Amino acid sequence: MNIYVGSLSNITTKADLRQAFEAYGQVASARVIQDKVNGGSRGFGFVEMPVQVEGHAAIQGLNGKKLKGGPLSVSEVRPNSEGSR
Repeated sequence: MNIYVGSLSNITTKADLRQAFEAYGQVASARVIQDKVNGGSRGFGFVEMPVQVEGHAAIQGLNGKKLKGGPLSVSEVRPNSEGSR
């Protein structure tokens, strides 16, 4: 399950994300998206959790919770439909 995590503070690292989500289950990967120009955080990231039930539990448990600053915005990544561009 691929999970979007928004409203990240600029000091949140992928290790911070991994640790927060590991409280709910196995984490395959965690990444914070960085700006190509200045290398700083763009304020969002993605977490991959292989077990769907654990992913849903993490979404429920972490959405609105604070991590290194303001409240997180956590949701499942939905596949784009073919003609959505």
